[in-house]
Amino acid sequence: MKSLAFVDLETTGATATADRITEIGIVEVDADGSIREWQQLVNPGIRIPPFIEQLTGISNEMVAAAPPFESIADEALRRLEGRLFIAHNARFDYGFLKNEFKRLGITFRAPVLCTVQLSRTLFPEHKRHNLDSLIERHQLQAEARHRALADAQLIHQFWQRIHVAPGSEAVQAALKTLNGHPSLPPHLDPGIVDELPDTPGVYLFYGEDGSAGQGSPLPLYVGKAKDIRKRVLSHFAADHASSKEMSLAQQVRRIDWIETAGEIGALLREAALVKQLQPTHNRQLRKNDEVCTWTLVDEGEGWLRPQLALARDLDFGLRTSCYGLFKHAREANEVLRGLAESHNLCDTLLGLQKALPGKPCFGHQIRRCKGACVGKEAFAKHSMRLVGALTGLKLATWPFAGPAVIREGDEAHLIESWRYLGTAHDDEELQALLAATRPPFERDLYRILAKYVGKMTPLPQTTATSLRAVGS
Repeated sequence: MKSLAFVDLETTGATATADRITEIGIVEVDADGSIREWQQLVNPGIRIPPFIEQLTGISNEMVAAAPPFESIADEALRRLEGRLFIAHNARFDYGFLKNEFKRLGITFRAPVLCTVQLSRTLFPEHKRHNLDSLIERHQLQAEARHRALADAQLIHQFWQRIHVAPGSEAVQAALKTLNGHPSLPPHLDPGIVDELPDTPGVYLFYGEDGSAGQGSPLPLYVGKAKDIRKRVLSHFAADHASSKEMSLAQQVRRIDWIETAGEIGALLREAALVKQLQPTHNRQLRKNDEVCTWTLVDEGEGWLRPQLALARDLDFGLRTSCYGLFKHAREANEVLRGLAESHNLCDTLLGLQKALPGKPCFGHQIRRCKGACVGKEAFAKHSMRLVGALTGLKLATWPFAGPAVIREGDEAHLIESWRYLGTAHDDEELQALLAATRPPFERDLYRILAKYVGKMTPLPQTTATSLRAVGS
C-alpha cells in the first residue's frame, strides 16, 4: 500500500490566490498501516469573514495567537512529502497549499486523488457526493464538521469503508482510472479525458445542469485550441495559480467541443461563438456595437475633417479611408487628441474643439498648432499632415470584388468585406451562406482575417459558384 495523506483545510474564503489557510488537518497512513494525526490552527494574516467564522467555528480571536503558515511550512511539508494527497474536492485543498508554499519560494507537488471524483466513479447512481452526503450514505462518524482534522478523519473513514465493502475490485479499477488521468475538477467525469480529441477546434465549458446559469443554455467559457485535449487540460493544471482559472474549474460540469480542419477555423469559430453566446467568463471577443472608426470628409478648400463612423455599418470594400478600430467614441477621441499633440495638428479642424470665428484653437495658443485655424497654415497642408499622422491606423481595403474563401482541409471559410459569413463543407452549404443576411462588421474578426488575407481566394462571380471552382 502507498503512504497516504488525508488532508482538509479551513480557509478565509474560496480563492487560493487571495484567501489564506486558517487550519490544517492531516491523517497520515503509512504503507504498514500505522496512522498519525496532526491538526494546527494557522494565523492567516487577514480577517476571517463573519460567515466563515459561523461556518467553521474558527474565529479571529482563535487564530490571533496561532503561528503563521511560514512557521509550520516545514512541518506540513514533512507530513505530506512522498504521500498520495487525498482530499474531498482535492483541487481546493491542493491549490491552497501550493499557493501558500509558493509564497515562501517552495515548489510543492504531490500525486492527488479527489474523493469527490472517486465517489462519482464508484456510485454513479447517486447525484450528490459532498461530504455530508457521504456521511449519510456510508454511516461515517462525524465529530465536528468543518474543522480540519475532523473532516480529514471523515475522508479517511470513507476510504476505509470502500476498501472493506463488497466489490473492492471496482475500487481498484476506479483508482486506476483516476490515477491514470490528470487532475480534473471534482464534478467532471474522468472519462472525458479519453474522449477529448487532439485536433484543432473550439471547446465549450458548461456549468450546473449544462448551463451558465439557472434556466440558461449558455456556456461558461468558449476557447480555441490547436490541440483541444492539451488546451482543456492546461486550464485545470493552471487553476492553482489563477483565481480566474480556479473559479472556472470549480463551476465546470460538462465539456463540449467542435473540431475544425485547422487553426484558422478554430480562431473564427471561437470569435463567432463568443459574440453569439456571450459566455460569462469570456471578456475579450465579446460583441460590441459601439466599435467605431475614423473616416475623412472633404469639406472643400483642401480641408479633410475626421468623422466617426460605426464600424458595423461600413462597407470596407468601398471605403479606402478608414483609420483605427476603437471600442467606443471616447477611445477614438483620445487617440485623435494624442495625434494632435504629437503631430502639431489643429484641434478646431479635427473637431476636438468648437470653432470660434477669428479665434485660434487652444493648441495654437500654447504654440502646438501651426495655425490652420487662423489662416497661418493652408488647409491642404494641414490635411496632408493629418493623413500622415493617421497612416499607421489605416485599415486594409477589402482586396476582392466580392466574397473570398480560405481553404483549410475539407473546410472553406467564407469571407466578404472582412466579415466572416461561415464555414462550408460542400456546395450546398456554400450557397446557403451566400444567400444569408450579411453579419455586421466585427473588430476581432477583422484582426484575425487581416493576418490571413494571403490565403484567401476570390469566388468566381457566377451564379454557379462551387467549392471546386476555387481549388483546394
